[in-house]
Amino acid sequence: MTQKSLGARTTNIGLIKLMTFLMFMMFAMTTDAVGVIIPQIIKTFGLDLTAAGAFHYATMGGIALSGLCLGFLADRVGRKATIILGLVGFAAAALVFAVAERFAVFVVLLFVSGVAIGVFKTGALALIGDISRSTRDHTATMNTVEGFFGVGAIIGPAIVAALLAAGTSWKWLYVIAGVLCVGLTVTALLIRYPAPQGQREPVNLASILRVARDPHALVFSAAAMLYVGVETAIYVWMPTLLAGYRGLGVSLVAFALPIFFVLRAGGRFLGAWMLVRLKWSLVLAICAAAILVCFAGALVGGQATAAVLLPLSGLFMSVVYPTLNSKGISGFPKAEHGAVAGVILFFTCVSAVIAPLAMGVASDAFGGPVYGLAVACGLALILTLAALANAVWNPFEKRLTSCDDREYGGRECE
Repeated sequence: MTQKSLGARTTNIGLIKLMTFLMFMMFAMTTDAVGVIIPQIIKTFGLDLTAAGAFHYATMGGIALSGLCLGFLADRVGRKATIILGLVGFAAAALVFAVAERFAVFVVLLFVSGVAIGVFKTGALALIGDISRSTRDHTATMNTVEGFFGVGAIIGPAIVAALLAAGTSWKWLYVIAGVLCVGLTVTALLIRYPAPQGQREPVNLASILRVARDPHALVFSAAAMLYVGVETAIYVWMPTLLAGYRGLGVSLVAFALPIFFVLRAGGRFLGAWMLVRLKWSLVLAICAAAILVCFAGALVGGQATAAVLLPLSGLFMSVVYPTLNSKGISGFPKAEHGAVAGVILFFTCVSAVIAPLAMGVASDAFGGPVYGLAVACGLALILTLAALANAVWNPFEKRLTSCDDREYGGRECE
């Protein structure tokens, strides 16, 4: 390879990474702004909380079904085609928000956008494997990608707040995201993607089901479900838990959720730096234990303590999901990265629906949101025990080392 072609390839990889970062930021602007949109939906259509919750469940349901049923597309038709297909679907659904008026239409559009997100997200996650130099590099890149997702989670609600303050409909958030998506689609068409790596076998829904039965995929999917269950306690139920607090530090309550999102985003960029230098299993165990301390302290200390510790948990949550996702995916050949990304994505979205529902049921049954926090604390305990066991026994080290030797030319996997 000549110096010129090497430089061109390096520049192209840089553009691919930047576009991947922006994709995650773009769709996070919509998915994580639901919490501030739902009150407007309730006011406009006179809905109860269960019906209005469809704004969250429709998107998550679309992503889950797409990840499980269409995750193989990234391996079968290629990363570029899959990403473009998903971006076009998302842009179309988002732009239709400009003319939609009925609640049922909004829900359908959100489901379609969720399916599209599942398509281009699995394509992007598979692509990360193609451009990574080792499983360690894969994990660092995944944390950076999720860092940009965290940035989008901050920008989206801020845009909605600005729109509402200006007397403009929240719908324009989706239009803005749709326009950004059109730009990303054009960029994707122009970028030259890396050539497919590894032996390409016939890939279809059956291959996804085969991957889903693999113990490696199941363990990391279960761990991701635990994490997502803990995280949803923050952005779904923390505002309810802190509602009505009038004690010391009451001014902090209004900023609790934004602080959580900022710490989660910043922590992911820090995590990308840490995971290049430290053993991933150690980082994971420390962060999981710190999350448990935050949740247990909030449970025991009441609202005043929760207003500090629950937002602080975002700093420690930041590293967990992208690391679990990365190690789950990079334990497979690159030719199967789309399929395994879809499987893990399915389980995380199922948890994003079931976990907050279980917390709500517990809160209603026992008389307050603190009981929902207790459910989340239990999930955090199980996650911590699993992370500590992983750090002590390293059950996945052999498989990840083997993948480094086979897929990345023998580079380190820690």
